[in-house]
Amino acid sequence: MKKASNTSEGPAGFSLAEVLVALTIAACVLVSVLGIYSRAERSAVAITRKLDSSRLPSEVLQRIAEDLDRIIASGSDTKITIENKFSNGFSTARLTILKTIYDKKNKKQTFEKIVWQTSYDNDANGLVLYRSHSGIGLEDKLLDEQKEAWEQELFIPICAGITFFKIQVPRGEEFQDRWTSDSLPHGIVVTISFAEPFKAVTGTLDVPDEEKITRTIAIDRTRKIKFIFVEKEDEQGEDKADSR
Repeated sequence: MKKASNTSEGPAGFSLAEVLVALTIAACVLVSVLGIYSRAERSAVAITRKLDSSRLPSEVLQRIAEDLDRIIASGSDTKITIENKFSNGFSTARLTILKTIYDKKNKKQTFEKIVWQTSYDNDANGLVLYRSHSGIGLEDKLLDEQKEAWEQELFIPICAGITFFKIQVPRGEEFQDRWTSDSLPHGIVVTISFAEPFKAVTGTLDVPDEEKITRTIAIDRTRKIKFIFVEKEDEQGEDKADSR
């Protein structure tokens, strides 16, 4: 007579090899997902950084253009001074917009003065952009006790991390790095960058041209501009061909 077996038939379990294969596949899938997420995150950060790096310089250039448009007007006694130099290897510049008036004693007074300039900062290891705004036009001219306040130039930091800042005056195909004339230039070219600098052959620091953001700002837009229309050579050639 056969004895009944105590072992019950049930679902077979996973072998060690199957478990290892499943864990390996799961690990590969997890690594792939994390890699895709990491690349997407880096791309998003790069895009955001690119937008921020172009937005801040554009805002600075727009603010400089607004100062020029607001103060300078046709017939006003306004002067612009531009200086460029190198500080710790960085290209720095200073723009001064000065508007003067004459008091009842026919003495020239500073009505409004705006200065844009960059200075090297040791902590930031780069340039900091400053703006000052002074003049009697900011205060009540009847209160003599405020005279010391509007005569002081208080430089307010606008932004840091600038690696290139230059202001030039276009003169034909060339550019002037300095302007001290009493007459106003037709326009100025402002260039700014926050890119990583490199050491040039001259020993100064520079940034790639594609990383520089430049804006040409017209001075006294109310002046009359003479336009000269030049015929294209191909159009002249066609006219001669038709006449034949």
